[in-house]
Amino acid sequence: MRVAIAGAGNVGRSIARELLANDHRVLLIDRDPNAIKPDTVPGAEWLLADACEVDSLEEARIDRCDVAIAATGDDKVNLVHSLLAKTEFAVPRTVARVNHPSNEWLFDDIWGVDVAVSTPRLMCALVEEAVTVGDLVRLFSFRGGKANLVELTLPLDSPRVGHRLAEIELPGDAILVAVIRDGLATPPQPDGALEGGDELMFVVNPEYEGELAAYLAPRVHRGRVAGVENED
Repeated sequence: MRVAIAGAGNVGRSIARELLANDHRVLLIDRDPNAIKPDTVPGAEWLLADACEVDSLEEARIDRCDVAIAATGDDKVNLVHSLLAKTEFAVPRTVARVNHPSNEWLFDDIWGVDVAVSTPRLMCALVEEAVTVGDLVRLFSFRGGKANLVELTLPLDSPRVGHRLAEIELPGDAILVAVIRDGLATPPQPDGALEGGDELMFVVNPEYEGELAAYLAPRVHRGRVAGVENED
């Protein structure tokens, strides 16, 4: 897989190293000469250019890339790069870094963004995931929020404890993609039974998140409507 990364700062270089370690081809693009440091990621291609200019992206042959990653510290640059990669060069997959949470709503398919990665949101989700039982924690949004990756730690008193997965009828379009037990992630097995404390990973449309949480942890979510707690 060939991947173009706009932004050769610490974030871009770190992504590049991970991709190279997994045998992918990587091109780092940056307009700042001081950011061009081939010795720091020796296996990558480097290009001194503006990732928001069509001519530069043509020079980079970004149309031959499978993925374009916008990893700069400027949200405007990340949006423009994603839009050009998707609309002008038909890159199959675009991933954009969100630096400021207030801008997150912009990072959708209208701007050519397939996946938006917000560090503050991810950190918050990881904190919530570590301390909550029975609450649905949104970890990741796909395709402008039309599907989310969510996690729920099954309470010990959940009515679903002991049920075989084949017996579980999830609401809406929710799909169970992994069960994490004792720190090990396994794919769901129809004959496997749920246990209290299981961490369950789902892909689900946002409109069904409330129903899913109430189905798995009704005691935790009693009195909540559409994800909003009633005030006492």
